[in-house]
Amino acid sequence: MNFNDESVTLPNLTQDEITRYSRHIILPNVGMEGQKRLKQSKVLLVGGGALGSPIALYLAAAGVGSIGIVDFDEVDVTNLQRQIIHTVKNVGKLKTESAKEAILGINPHVNVITFNTKLTSENALDIIKDFDIVADCTDNFPARYLVNDACVLLKKPLAYGSIFRFEGQASLFWAEKGACYRCLFPSPPPPGFAPSCGEGGVFGVLPGIIGCIQANEIIKLIIGAEELLINRLLLFDAWKMRFTQIKMAKDENCPICGKNPTITKLVDYEFFCGLKSEDESEVEHISVHELKRKIDNNEKINIIDVRERDEFEIARLENSVNIPLNSVATSVGKINGNVDTVVLCKSGVRSVYAIQILSRSGFKGRLLNLKDGILAWADEIDSTMTKY
Repeated sequence: MNFNDESVTLPNLTQDEITRYSRHIILPNVGMEGQKRLKQSKVLLVGGGALGSPIALYLAAAGVGSIGIVDFDEVDVTNLQRQIIHTVKNVGKLKTESAKEAILGINPHVNVITFNTKLTSENALDIIKDFDIVADCTDNFPARYLVNDACVLLKKPLAYGSIFRFEGQASLFWAEKGACYRCLFPSPPPPGFAPSCGEGGVFGVLPGIIGCIQANEIIKLIIGAEELLINRLLLFDAWKMRFTQIKMAKDENCPICGKNPTITKLVDYEFFCGLKSEDESEVEHISVHELKRKIDNNEKINIIDVRERDEFEIARLENSVNIPLNSVATSVGKINGNVDTVVLCKSGVRSVYAIQILSRSGFKGRLLNLKDGILAWADEIDSTMTKY
C-alpha cells in the first residue's frame, strides 16, 4: 500500500460509517479521504496480549478495515492485570478469538483475521505479506528480530513497542525510509538479561500507554501524516512520568537493511538470541519429585533460586538461597561445590542460563537444573504454594 498515492481508488463509506467516524472526518488532517484510507488498510498485530490489546481496540474504533492477529496462547487470569481486551469470561479461550470478539463488539465493520499459531521463520513471510503495516506486540527477542527481518524483506513498515516493569519504548521502523530494529539493536542481550513480562513483571497501565503510541503512529501513517516516529526512539518511564526521545539513523552496515545485506532470508532466531546453544544439551536436569526425595532423605544439597527478590518473596522452597540471575557470576565462591547444587527459577529457563554462567565462571561442583521450575513444584508437590 502506497500511503500517499492519490491515484488509488478508495472504498466508499456508508452513512452508518460516516456517522460513526464523524469526529475523525471533521478533522482537517483526516477528512473523508483519510477515513477511506483507514477503511482500506490492513494491519497485522503480532501478539494479542498487553500491547496488542490497546492497539486492536483503537484501530478498530478508528475504522481500520482489516485487523489480523497472530497468537497461539490462551487467556489466563494473570493476563487480566494489563491485557484489557480480554475479560474474565474468556479465561481459557484462545486470545485470538477473545480479541476478535472484543473488536467486533466495538466495530462490526472490521474484518478480523486470526492466526492461531506461533509466528516462525517458516510462516512469517506468508502471514505478513498481505498486510500493509505490522505492529510488534511481542515480548521476547527471537520474535522481535523475526518480525523485523520479515518486514524488511517484505518492505513493510513496523510499529515497534516493548515494555518491561515501569519502562517502555516505541518507534516506527521502516527500512525503505530509515532505520530498522537491527540498526538500533544489532544483537540481542545475553539470555536471561531481560526476562519476559511473566518473569519480570510489568506495571499494568504501561502497555496501554505504549500500545496507544503504536496505534497513533499506525493511524498517522495510513492517513499520510509526515511527523512520524521514523528514525526516532521514544522512551517512557511510567514511574517517573518522563518521556525521552533518541534520534536514530539507518546503519549502512546493517546486516539486513544496509548497503550490502548479509541476511537475505529468515534465520534460526532462537539460536541467534542464544536461547538454543550447543552446550545446553550438557545441562543436567532434575525433576521436582527427585528433588523432593533428596529433601525427604535429608541429603546435603544446595538449592539456589535465581529469581528476582520480589518473586522469591511470593513463593520459595524451604532452605533455598536466593541469588538473582544477574548476581550469579559474582557468587561462585559462596556456593559449596562439594555437594550437588540444584538451581531453580520460575519455569526452568533462567536456571539453565545460571548453570551455564556458573560453569563458565569456574564452578566445579555438580549442577542440576530443576525442570519446569517452582511452577512444577506447586503443580506436582505442594498445591498450597502460591503461583504467579
